[in-house]
Amino acid sequence: MGVVNVTPDSFSDGGLSFAPQTALAHGHALFEQGADIVDVGGESTRPGAARPPVEEELRRVVPVVRELAAAGGTVSVDTMRAEVAARALDAGARLVNDVSGGLADPAMLPLMARAGTPYVVMHWRGHAAGMQANAAYDDVVTDVVDELRLRVEAALQAGIGPGCLIVDPGLGFAKTPEHNWELLGRLGEVGALGCPLLVGASRKSFLGRLLADPATGRVRPARLRDAATTAVSVLAAAQGVWCLRVHDVASTLDAVRVTARWGAEAAAPAQTSLR
Repeated sequence: MGVVNVTPDSFSDGGLSFAPQTALAHGHALFEQGADIVDVGGESTRPGAARPPVEEELRRVVPVVRELAAAGGTVSVDTMRAEVAARALDAGARLVNDVSGGLADPAMLPLMARAGTPYVVMHWRGHAAGMQANAAYDDVVTDVVDELRLRVEAALQAGIGPGCLIVDPGLGFAKTPEHNWELLGRLGEVGALGCPLLVGASRKSFLGRLLADPATGRVRPARLRDAATTAVSVLAAAQGVWCLRVHDVASTLDAVRVTARWGAEAAAPAQTSLR
C-alpha cells in the first residue's frame, strides 16, 4: 500500500502532494513502482495535528481518488469520516482505511456494512491533538489486542462481513517507541484476532529515534528513514502480515520479494545427490 498524503502538514511528506496534479502524479508513480493499493488521505494524523473541516477533506481527497480509480488502480481512502468515506467509495475507492476503527464517527460502521467493501480497523485512543497523553498500558500488546477485539465485535454487530475486516495495531498512535517495538515483536498475538493485518511503520518517529546521531542525539529526519522502514517491512512480511503501508514502494517491494524467495528456499527439502 503506497501513501498519497494530500495534506500540507503530514509528518513525513506534508505539502509534497498537496496540489491535486502532484498527488495524482505521485499516485500513478506508486502504482508503476508496484503498489497493489494506493491510500489517499486528506487529514494529517501526526501527533498534535489539527483536523481540517470536512469540506476541505472532501476537496482534497475525492478528485484524487476518482482520477486514480478511473485509471484502473485499486484505491483506498484514509479517513475517519463517514461522509468522506461514502464520497470516496462513490468515486471508485475499494477500501476504507479508518485509523479510528469506527470510534471517531458513529456513522462509519453502518456505512461500511451497507458498502460491503474491505475496512481497516486500527487501534486508536483519540484524535491527533491529544493522543499521546493516552499512551499508558498495563501490557501494550494485550491491551491493544483487547481493544481491537472490541472494535472487531462492534463492526460485526453493525453488519460488516467478517471477510471485509482488516486490523492495524496503530504504530505511533498513542504509543511510545517502546510500545511500537513490543507490538512489532509480538505481531502474532495481534494476528490471533483472525483478521488480516496491516502494518504502517513507514518513516515513523520511533525509527528516527532508534537511528538518532550517537554524537548529538539528533533524531534521523523522516525522509531518511526508508531503509529502516524496509527492514521493519520485511520482518513484518515474514510474520505473515497481509499489507504494508509505506512511502517507498519500490525498495519495500524488492526487499519483500527477496525475503520471500529466501524463505521459500529455506523451507524446501534439501536435495542430496549420491554418486
